[in-house]
Amino acid sequence: MKLDKQILEQKIRDYREFKSCSESTLMGLCETANYPMTQADMCKLAAGFAGGMGGTFDEGTCGAVTGALMANGLLNDDIPKIKSNAKEIFNAFKEEYGTVRCDIISKNGEDKSPCVDCCVFIANKVADILDE
Repeated sequence: MKLDKQILEQKIRDYREFKSCSESTLMGLCETANYPMTQADMCKLAAGFAGGMGGTFDEGTCGAVTGALMANGLLNDDIPKIKSNAKEIFNAFKEEYGTVRCDIISKNGEDKSPCVDCCVFIANKVADILDE
C-alpha cells in the first residue's frame, strides 16, 4: 500500500492544531489510506491514549506511537506482520527520540512543540512499512 506522504503530513499537521497526537496520527494514516472508519470512531478509539495514555504523561507512551500502532493494526490483515511492524515502529521512534515516554518528549505536557514532528515522523515510518 503506497501512501502519499505529502497528504499524510498535511492531514497530521492540520489535525494536530486541535487533536491529540494519538488522534492526529491515527486519523492521518487511516484517512490517507482511505480506511473505512469515521472520524468520530477514530477519535473515540484514540482518545484514551492522549497525553501518554489518559493524560498520565510520566507513565505513558507517546500518543504518536500509540496512534501509529493502532493504524498499523487497522491497515494490515496479517497478525504476525502487525506484530513485527509494531516492534519496528516502536524501535524507530525510540531510536529517533531516545524515548517513547510522553513526559520526556513534552516536558509533562508543558511543551508540546515537538509533538507534531513526532507524529509526522512515525506516520512516515508506518507509510514506509506499508509500502514494503
